[in-house]
Amino acid sequence: MTKHENEQVDQRQLTQISRFVPQLRRTAVISTSTDVLTDIYQEDVNIAVWQQQLSDDMILSAQQLVTQFPHLKVVMTVAPADTYKQLAEHLGLFANNHEICLKISLLVDMFCTLFDLKRVGLRLTALETAMCPKFHVDKVPCRLVTTFTGSATQWLNNNIIDRSKLGAGSLGISDEQSGLYRASSHINQLSVGDVALLKGDGWFHNEGGGLVHRSPSLKTGEKRLLLTLDFSD
Repeated sequence: MTKHENEQVDQRQLTQISRFVPQLRRTAVISTSTDVLTDIYQEDVNIAVWQQQLSDDMILSAQQLVTQFPHLKVVMTVAPADTYKQLAEHLGLFANNHEICLKISLLVDMFCTLFDLKRVGLRLTALETAMCPKFHVDKVPCRLVTTFTGSATQWLNNNIIDRSKLGAGSLGISDEQSGLYRASSHINQLSVGDVALLKGDGWFHNEGGGLVHRSPSLKTGEKRLLLTLDFSD
């Protein structure tokens, strides 16, 4: 057997072995109590979800906002003390923005308190199509996501995925065909109002353990209002 053939065999053996190497143990924690968000500090947790019901007024305001501003995209860096004012200025033409501005201000304050941050990167976006349609992992420490109206973020449990099929590993084919996960029933989805902390590969000692997630497909005519908060440099 030639040296080249030996190298090919060795590579095939390494590929086969890698499929059976145990993945990092990563789990989800979900609760109707805000205390669940502190569980993101647990090493084996890569998503913490605070389940909550939005008020009818809040949902109506969100629906009116994306209808009036279908291409809304607010991107800014804010501190808890000035979030409401900055948002109100951006949404000044929208009469019913009080509840949304207040809610986002509270989330900014919670995020900053939880991670001892002075400022955060805020993005409030109206969407008519999936922003990130393929499953992926964020290269950030942690991201807060919540949807005020429309379909919410989808995610996968760590123990049922083949991470080698992420990104270029999918060979350009869909998540459904690549072998990333075994069945569509394994796809989890947040609900409107849920506040989720998604731990990324940028978290300390979490490379290869970040939450695998994607934006949902939207039905024709469906509009989504998405908020994300990130650590600010």
